[in-house]
Amino acid sequence: MNGAESLVRTLLGAGVDTCFANPGTSEMHFVAALDQIPGMKCVLGLQENVVTGMADGYFRIARKPASTLLHCGPGLANGMGNLHNARRARAGIVNIVGDQATYHAKHDAPLQADTDAMARTVSNWVHTSTRSDQVGADAARAIQAANSTPGQIATLILPSDTSWDEAGAVAAPLPAPDPAQIDPATVQNAARALREEGKVLILLAGHGVFAPAQDLAWRLAQATGATLMADYVTSHLARGRGRLPLNRVPYNTDLARETLAPFKTIILVGAKPPVGFFAYPGKPSTQYADDARFIRLSRPDQDAVAALQALVDELDAPAAAIPDPGPRPDAPTGDCSPEGLARAVAALMPENAIISDESLSYGRGFYPHTFAAPAHDWLHLAGGAIGDGLPVATGAAIAGKGARRVISLQADGSAMYSLQSLWTQAREKLPCTTVIISNRKYQILIGEYGNVGATPGKTAMDMLDLSNPDLNWVSLANGMGVEAAVATNLDELCDLMRSSFTRPGPFLIELIV
Repeated sequence: MNGAESLVRTLLGAGVDTCFANPGTSEMHFVAALDQIPGMKCVLGLQENVVTGMADGYFRIARKPASTLLHCGPGLANGMGNLHNARRARAGIVNIVGDQATYHAKHDAPLQADTDAMARTVSNWVHTSTRSDQVGADAARAIQAANSTPGQIATLILPSDTSWDEAGAVAAPLPAPDPAQIDPATVQNAARALREEGKVLILLAGHGVFAPAQDLAWRLAQATGATLMADYVTSHLARGRGRLPLNRVPYNTDLARETLAPFKTIILVGAKPPVGFFAYPGKPSTQYADDARFIRLSRPDQDAVAALQALVDELDAPAAAIPDPGPRPDAPTGDCSPEGLARAVAALMPENAIISDESLSYGRGFYPHTFAAPAHDWLHLAGGAIGDGLPVATGAAIAGKGARRVISLQADGSAMYSLQSLWTQAREKLPCTTVIISNRKYQILIGEYGNVGATPGKTAMDMLDLSNPDLNWVSLANGMGVEAAVATNLDELCDLMRSSFTRPGPFLIELIV
């Protein structure tokens, strides 16, 4: 058995049965092992940032890590944008990166790079195997790290000779580390604040926005009058009927400051104190009141449900039913608008759908119009590196095993970063409906230009413009093997969405806004 074979058998033995890949020469023995050993679903992505984004989306729905397969340091570099997003989303990924043979590295071959240094910028755990007989044990440790609460990026660098040399040994799975313990004193401190203070915010993130935690948070809110919100950068929310109508902290710093100003005590559940994505001239970096104090009920590496349960017990908060959000909206008609798109999704989405939202500035008001939709999962861009929406949707569809419709709400500019995802959707016949929000400009950057106090002129506007020529999304999708059509109003959008939901494979709608 060579090192690559021991790697594949160790992955499978630990339940890692999906590999998102874009391999090269250094990984051919790993590819051969995947070919010869049954059990691993291998999914090809045509660019490494698609591969890493798919692994992120897969984890968010499957709640277990997949592996990636990337080609040397430059391949890792191509995938780093979505590894950054995955790390911020706290996704668990076993990231396998090929490298030069150990004895070849000294010759400074063209693809030689400081792969370890690059990996450390986007990983929680990094290790380079140096001998084939260690590959299995190294892989087991990588899987253990990826399975750490709430999920980690574990990068295993595999020089090619450690793959092809014999003496590989399969390693038994290692137990995932237990979450860090909740501090009883912190629970008591939070309970005291909820009993004695008038305006308390419970800010939820991570597992704190999944359905079990939402039930507990609602009991606390009903018993104490606390306000509940989700962190803006929360990557995955359980939403729709039977779930809380949670709003997120706004993106805009001024609006966030206004929203959070009343709260002098903020209880953090898997969240951190909110800060702006960027600094702006004359504005604070933080989004909360200057005199606010924080009680960290649980960190991301702790069990949010256990923390909330302990607080419910401390307060003896009675059971409380989550409120009915009212009737599901009717399908909208007329001209396109952000509110209309949100209502169309809420009116038409199938039960248990998955939304991959990279709508950016167009979609910041979607939430209030989708509270009454069927129960669904809503996935957000957590790290801010645009280009994750389509690959996250693709990986989520793989995790859904074809049984869940995935709807991408996707800005046109950021879609161009990873449009190769459409090819993988067609190849795998995935139930993905993509709505391209086509305004043919980087609208978010036009807004940011004003936020920094500048007035754009012709040169600046040309740099933020996606016309001349216009992107032809029907042609782009068709070239990737995906059927597509254009919608110019909400009536056409709804007709196309309904039709797409009956198809077994992917469909793209270019919504002209």
